[in-house]
Amino acid sequence: MKAITITEFGSAEVLQVTEVPDITATANEVLIEVKASGINRSDVLQRQGNYAAPNNTTNQIPGLEVAGVIVACGPEVTQWKKGDKVCALLPGGGYAQFVTVKEGQCLPIPEGLTYIEAAGLPETVFTVWSNIFERGQLHPKETLLVHGGSSGIGVTAIQIAHAFGSRVITTVGNEEKANHCYALGADLCINYKTQDFESLLQEEGVDVILDMIGGTYFQKNLNILNEDGRLIHINAAEGSDVTLAIWQLMIKRLTVTGSTLRGRDYDYKKQLATAVHTHVWPLLVNGTFKPIIYKVFPYTDVVAAHQCMEQSNHIGKLILTWE
Repeated sequence: MKAITITEFGSAEVLQVTEVPDITATANEVLIEVKASGINRSDVLQRQGNYAAPNNTTNQIPGLEVAGVIVACGPEVTQWKKGDKVCALLPGGGYAQFVTVKEGQCLPIPEGLTYIEAAGLPETVFTVWSNIFERGQLHPKETLLVHGGSSGIGVTAIQIAHAFGSRVITTVGNEEKANHCYALGADLCINYKTQDFESLLQEEGVDVILDMIGGTYFQKNLNILNEDGRLIHINAAEGSDVTLAIWQLMIKRLTVTGSTLRGRDYDYKKQLATAVHTHVWPLLVNGTFKPIIYKVFPYTDVVAAHQCMEQSNHIGKLILTWE
């Protein structure tokens, strides 16, 4: 089968379409013929050598989410059958014509969604639900601040939090991105290039912050959190070494936490898939939440796709197609 492999760590040009051995489903795995693969920032980090795949994962093939058709099931599979259309969260290997994944990490493609739209769901939705709603315990009428509102994570967080009745604030890099975020349900967009989010939000405060930046944002985030506020980190693009004033946490009863999803065990991912199916999938069915696709690339143009990701001009998801 064809797959896109990382031939060495480096720029986008190290990604090459190659022939790799065929794979088969065993035990509780399903074999998916991939129609579309989602592209994520973590794929770029892996390509650069900064985000190692978990043990026992196809390390040289990136890709954490796909959509396609099940073409075979392992002998222990009970949830799915051949011909089912699914999207799936993967530990890696998603840039390929076929993938295997444990059945509990798959979800049905909602009626009316294309493979392209579905391929952009698993990584972002699982990340948003596990961090904002489970770890961050965001409640209706509370205020959420999402840094990077036009990213795949950002557009997902804005829509879901808005649907559940929270006030949503986000930081963006330009007016075009702000307008898109407003259209998705954001209540306030702050241009981080021309405005200081700390000064603007100091008085009203926020309850939950989803941060991908770290660095100098860390202290600013703590300063604007309300009492009992929660700060959740899912990346540290500006730097991971920060100084923490413990008294500030104690006085305001703040929670500072974070997580990565890729290395979590199967039982957790299966539980998370169930929660996402219960709480988020109905929003897709009724149209309250929709995947935002910025651009679609054929798999042969993966270099251009990664270059587009690195330019950070996109709004929503970038997708590879295999048809």
